[in-house]
Amino acid sequence: MARVIADMTMSLDGFIADPDDGVMELFGWFGNGDVETPSHIDTLTFRTSEASAALLREALAHTGALVCGRRLYEVTKGWGGAHPIGAPIFVVTHEPPAQPYAPGATFVTDGVAAAIKQAKAVAGDRDVVVASAEMAQQCLVAGLVDELSVNIAPVLLGRGIRWFDRLGDTPIRLGDPQVVEGRGVTHLRYPVTPGSSS
Repeated sequence: MARVIADMTMSLDGFIADPDDGVMELFGWFGNGDVETPSHIDTLTFRTSEASAALLREALAHTGALVCGRRLYEVTKGWGGAHPIGAPIFVVTHEPPAQPYAPGATFVTDGVAAAIKQAKAVAGDRDVVVASAEMAQQCLVAGLVDELSVNIAPVLLGRGIRWFDRLGDTPIRLGDPQVVEGRGVTHLRYPVTPGSSS
């Protein structure tokens, strides 16, 4: 059965991008090592430490669908038509674009829960990865996330776009993390405690 994983790289002070949507301060770990991991885009190969490469290989092999919000889809221009993870993309939006960037992207207009349901049906027994702050927040509040995957970049941005901005006033409890030390990044994986957001 598909797990739902909210995954993001963020600064130590909780930002996933600077105020202009820039991520260069955060994404250096994708190219600071000796181990090559080809993505599903011919022109993109990650170069990381072995520890980070092992996690990337796992994600590339086990991700069956990606769920994101309309804002991230627009900022990335639909990842040029294909996401590096190589999985079908489900975009939560109020209204589908007249001219989509990504051929084959599915636009879901009836909320994030419906997008997760559709993504799970496509993913089968592989994982559904939730990318973008707003979608992750909504999924966490709704109790739809099984695992939180946080890649901490060693930088303090001070301002920008936060990952966990609107979670309501209910604590969301996490289990003990799996910790993987990469080069220029610390990977943390937290199981989300069932019923923790209710």
